[in-house]
Amino acid sequence: MRLGFRLKHHFFSAFRELFVHHHGSLEFRAKIFALLIAANEEATVENYVLIKNIGLKLYKDDTDRANLLMLSSKELVKKVKENNGLDIDSLAFNIQKELKIVPRYAKKIDVDALREFLKYTYDNDTLAYQENILEFLQKIKDETLNQNKG
Repeated sequence: MRLGFRLKHHFFSAFRELFVHHHGSLEFRAKIFALLIAANEEATVENYVLIKNIGLKLYKDDTDRANLLMLSSKELVKKVKENNGLDIDSLAFNIQKELKIVPRYAKKIDVDALREFLKYTYDNDTLAYQENILEFLQKIKDETLNQNKG
């Protein structure tokens, strides 16, 4: 990793709430990606490349924001895998809780884009688990959007 990029990442990590436009939205997306990736014990670098590519589309080729989305997701996955104060259940609960506070975030759950991560899962049990996570995300998205009509 380039030194300049690492320094920029550490700076943004320390102060992202102050300096990153729509920080909450980016963090919410990172949680969604992390939930799906952390369910795969064999998560590979391709998962993070996919996040960056999705981020580039979402943020109209803003490389810094796409990188920050990727790195934020990676940090969350690492916390889950190391059992560092976060597990998959608490991450899912956190996503649900955040949707209650900021219902418009439900529009940020793109299950079709998330399905792309399943291409990097080679274990049938893990694949079934990730499919259940996608169903869960679709359900809470639909419930949130239906509750907030009107």
